[in-house]
Amino acid sequence: MDIWKLLLTGSVTTVLAFVVGMLYMGLRRKITARVQNRVGPPIYQNFLDVMKLWSKKSSINHGFMQHVAPLWMIATSITTLMFIPILNNGSTFFTNLTFEGDLIMLLYLMVVGSLGMALGAGQTGNPNSAIGVTRGLTQMVGFEIPWVMALVALMIQHRTTTVAGLLDVQVQSGTWLMLSSPFAFIAALLAIPGMFRYSPFDIVGAPAELASGPISEFGGKYLGTMMTNGAIFAFVKLTLFVDIFMGGASNLGFLLLKTFALYMFPVLWGLVSPRFRTEQAVRFFWGWPVFFGVLGLIQAAI
Repeated sequence: MDIWKLLLTGSVTTVLAFVVGMLYMGLRRKITARVQNRVGPPIYQNFLDVMKLWSKKSSINHGFMQHVAPLWMIATSITTLMFIPILNNGSTFFTNLTFEGDLIMLLYLMVVGSLGMALGAGQTGNPNSAIGVTRGLTQMVGFEIPWVMALVALMIQHRTTTVAGLLDVQVQSGTWLMLSSPFAFIAALLAIPGMFRYSPFDIVGAPAELASGPISEFGGKYLGTMMTNGAIFAFVKLTLFVDIFMGGASNLGFLLLKTFALYMFPVLWGLVSPRFRTEQAVRFFWGWPVFFGVLGLIQAAI
């Protein structure tokens, strides 16, 4: 694939991730409002919010890392996106940059953005930001363990460390890995709500307690960049999960159907769940998700 096709593919993939992520976040706000017997904002409200935030100026300056943190986050999300195949229809347009061992690299890339946010929020000096960062990193230790165990189980069982390799396994066998490796699937599925940080795992922002936590001192273009990053990273997580466990998608219609169905799991769980405390969240992830992760490793070894 020549450099111009790579640039075109990367640009189209990034725009697609932004639009889909924003629409899903808008649908979440609408569904939440309906459950709470409200009308709620239109599903395109997030696009208007981002445009408004990008038009604002901010005179707050807490240092170099505050400026770098939003850019660090969005650069990490776009880089991660570039290594995830979007479609598995045989076309080379949406295959992106796959290579042997890319799944291992993705495990590292998916936590780099959070570390950048921790450094940026820490420099603001706001105690709410510091508390939110501490909670976020602690919770990340919780859900990363079952998530990594699930992926390691798949790598051992199918002897491949690439996302494209796991897609090929499902295409050749005609069976999704969520059916052939159910324990690894359950462990990863139970880790997903922690990745999205929706209730009951919304301990990082916790608006009623921490005034939005790490982003308390970020506004204007900073907050607009973070919203953009949130949309792209949501698409990254959903697409990666669909590729690994649900056979990928042969066209954009199937991709939207599968990712939206998966996205509804943390959304609907959050609508009926009160917020956990930090230790409760970690205890949850180290309970049943780790248990199923261990079963997945045993299945892979056998």
